[in-house]
Amino acid sequence: MPRTAESTREDRAVEPRAETHAHEGAGLHLHTRTLHPPVPIPYLTRDDVRITAQSATSRLPGRASGKDLVFYGGLGALTVAGALEWPVALAVGGATWLVRSRRGKGPQEEEAEARAEKSATRERGSTKKSVA
Repeated sequence: MPRTAESTREDRAVEPRAETHAHEGAGLHLHTRTLHPPVPIPYLTRDDVRITAQSATSRLPGRASGKDLVFYGGLGALTVAGALEWPVALAVGGATWLVRSRRGKGPQEEEAEARAEKSATRERGSTKKSVA
């Protein structure tokens, strides 16, 4: 038997109304997927840490002498006090460090550097010829 508009109105009148707003999200089911990607965790032994620390500290420069600390500290103090501008202090400090580090090298190290520079200029010259 087909439903008519009249029978539909009667069905609506008879059905009890349910309170759906009593609990927020009462009928809401959220499906999620949790992924656990594999993350490798390194295992460090005591020897690994010791060797790494030794190699890192071997690359550090030696301790600065007391004269160097006084000089660079005084240079910084003059800059903070306003007696020197920071670019001037940076140039003076950098030039001093460069001169002192070059002076400390022996003749063997200077010869090795000169040979390295000559070979680098020869390589540059050969690449220019091959390109041209």
